[in-house]
Amino acid sequence: QVQLVESGGGLVQAGGSLRLSCTASGNIFSINIMGWYRQAPGKQRELVAHCTSGGRTNYADSVKGRFTISRDNAKNTVYLQMNSLKPEDTAVYYCKADQVVTNFFQLLYDYWGQGTQVTVSS
Repeated sequence: QVQLVESGGGLVQAGGSLRLSCTASGNIFSINIMGWYRQAPGKQRELVAHCTSGGRTNYADSVKGRFTISRDNAKNTVYLQMNSLKPEDTAVYYCKADQVVTNFFQLLYDYWGQGTQVTVSS
């Protein structure tokens, strides 16, 4: 019912920047929370940042001051601007949509994108 498509990953040198985008499509009236998670090899998936439809944001301590999350509610799109990238930011980044209200006013939870690779070289 809901599909998420990410874009914007790639290879960048330490200190560089990347911008990730994720667009949700399907039977959607609104999405309360959209966010980004990441998973490095051998590690658990962790929250990077999320943003509510009202603009409230939350960041992992490791990215505060370097990453900025933003949303375009009309487009069901969330962005992650990543600056001052470090090698330890290397991971697969996943978009997540939570508390999705459908056009039939159902409430759905936890949709994930397919992931996009971010690699930061030293």
